[in-house]
Amino acid sequence: MAHHAHQRLRRVATAVLLLAPAAGLLWVPWYAGAEPRLAGTPFFYWYQLAWVPGCGLCLLAAYALTGRPRPDRGRPDGPRPDRHR
Repeated sequence: MAHHAHQRLRRVATAVLLLAPAAGLLWVPWYAGAEPRLAGTPFFYWYQLAWVPGCGLCLLAAYALTGRPRPDRGRPDGPRPDRHR
């Protein structure tokens, strides 16, 4: 029972991490202003640019929460990359 609750919590956290950038950027009236300025740049611009690394971090955290195993390329019986001759 605890395993299912843990999996559900991970799914909810993943969904929140994936929806956060969309919610933060699609609600334009919240950040459609010039103040506060950062190094002379209006809030409207630097807020959107701050989401670029923020989106990357959200995607990285969501990927880590999915717990997908990585392919092991070091094993002799594992998948091997295609080689062009």
